[in-house]
Amino acid sequence: MVNIGTARTVGDSEFEPEIPELSPDDPLSEFFRRFAPPGPHEHQARNLGSGFIISDDGYILTNAHLVADVGEATVKLLDKREFKAKVIGVDQRTDLALIKIDAKALRQVTIGDPSKLEVGEWVAAIGSPFGFENSVTAGIVSAKGRVLPDESYVAFIQTDVAVNPGNSGGPLFNLRGEVVGINSMILSGSGGYMGLSFAIPIDVAMKVAAELRAHGKVVRGFLGIRIQEVTPDLAVSFGLKNAAGALVVLVEKPSPAEKAGFMVGDIILKVDGKTIEASNDLLQVIAGAAPGASLKFEVWRRGAARELTATIVEVPPERPHVAAEPQERRVNRLGLVLRELTPGQREDLAIAGGLFVRGVSGPASKAGIQQGDVILAVNETRVELIAEFNKLLGKAAPGSSIALLVLRRGSLLYVPVRLPN
Repeated sequence: MVNIGTARTVGDSEFEPEIPELSPDDPLSEFFRRFAPPGPHEHQARNLGSGFIISDDGYILTNAHLVADVGEATVKLLDKREFKAKVIGVDQRTDLALIKIDAKALRQVTIGDPSKLEVGEWVAAIGSPFGFENSVTAGIVSAKGRVLPDESYVAFIQTDVAVNPGNSGGPLFNLRGEVVGINSMILSGSGGYMGLSFAIPIDVAMKVAAELRAHGKVVRGFLGIRIQEVTPDLAVSFGLKNAAGALVVLVEKPSPAEKAGFMVGDIILKVDGKTIEASNDLLQVIAGAAPGASLKFEVWRRGAARELTATIVEVPPERPHVAAEPQERRVNRLGLVLRELTPGQREDLAIAGGLFVRGVSGPASKAGIQQGDVILAVNETRVELIAEFNKLLGKAAPGSSIALLVLRRGSLLYVPVRLPN
């Protein structure tokens, strides 16, 4: 285990303390006047974290958020020696980084097999929480393969090991002294440890490290779709017997998916014969495919299975998304108040059309539709006009379930709504 200290230069816009409004007579006024920054200037923002040696010639794994865009990184070993570290590569999508120090004959960790971890098994984390170097905390594995929002490229190991600021990038050990993960994040309502900590499986990390060492970056495959999980209600809406697969909510243009003929509302069931049980399974398959690879997809479309073939390309840089503005219309049988989008709103949202949700109540509210959503499709059929929406709604049997494709704050998802009897 090593301790990592970093520093980067930031301006006042990035580093601005909260100073209360105090009268000149307040005893604390002099304190804030003396110690608060007097005006625009630069600061050295410092960060403490952890890492561990994976080769005897000085390669170290840590978290990307510790060393990305830093002015310098200092590595301190257990024997108190300090080295300046070179950042070999950073992978923001997995929050992993590979750094190197100029040293030889270092003691490296033993790499374990996360697939052999069992829920309930004891594990231990080593790090520098709040700067307390080489601190050990222990707990159990709470879950495996945990997928978190906006963390599509990693299926985390969830534990109840106490992890705090400074633990990031440190190793997670099993009882055999083998590293099985890298402590990466916590979920907390207070900013401190609350029993939910997450580690990146070491097999994922070592693959990333190998690519960073060889190329300085990680090359991932790209299909050009956005997907969501298939819930039991969505499965019923699309005529599937089982809630499995990955539901397509967007096909990017241009993209390999568009060229291959993918459509919004397709449910991807298999890739090259491998069953897709959950949406994250598909993400892992696509990300792991080499650019230029040809993959065969079995998709469920309009009540029947069909096969599509797509050639994977390298993932492009991420693009920003735009949100819509609310307007108004009258209530329908789902409890929706809708309005058609203007040409300017369509252009801002980069969509061909849709219906803006101005108000929501009844079945739609119960299903989770929110004011401000933009409805793009009913099941697999796109809608641009309220009349089109009402016509599709009229064809649905009372008590049946339909799936509404919704654009919400830049994200796409299908929401199943059960019609009233």
